[in-house]
Amino acid sequence: MRSAPHTVRVPETLSHDLDAAAGMAQVRNMLRAFAWSRPRATPSAVVTQLDEAVKHIAEVRMATMILATLVLADDRLWRLSRTNAGHPPPLLVSHDGQARYLIDAHGILLGTGVGRPRPDAVTVLPPRATVLLCTDGLVESPHHSIDQGLDRLRRHAASLAHRPLDSFCDVLLEQVRPDDNDDDVAMLALRTPPRA
Repeated sequence: MRSAPHTVRVPETLSHDLDAAAGMAQVRNMLRAFAWSRPRATPSAVVTQLDEAVKHIAEVRMATMILATLVLADDRLWRLSRTNAGHPPPLLVSHDGQARYLIDAHGILLGTGVGRPRPDAVTVLPPRATVLLCTDGLVESPHHSIDQGLDRLRRHAASLAHRPLDSFCDVLLEQVRPDDNDDDVAMLALRTPPRA
């Protein structure tokens, strides 16, 4: 008895998600290659090169991202250099509970075809400060503006400044993510050590 060949049908939304994930993996790998091959380049120079590649060879039409580097300077303070291509801004939370968004390196997203210069910014991070980067899935909701979501994130993060980093992230995810948003969420948090 011969069995008929099986046809696997991927639901359209899942297929779209898989295509998007594959495209973003392609962009991420190009970014790694460009950053590795130009270790002394500014973040904006690397992202400008990536943007040119996205327009010509990537399977992703548009994307947002932040490229940042962290360096320990001679004064024993950490410096965060970055450029932002249309992504939600990083949030800096000091140990005393002050929180602000780092908006001074915000540029346009990748793949627009607009040839604007990309900005760079450097921020000195105080000891025991937390930097949080996240996707818009943490703050977006169909029932309020993204500005309201960002403000809610800022307030909650400020109140959690003394928490251990794992707990800081877990509680933020639990308290801030809108119930009506089923978008994926990615968070990256780092904390500077006490000054020696």
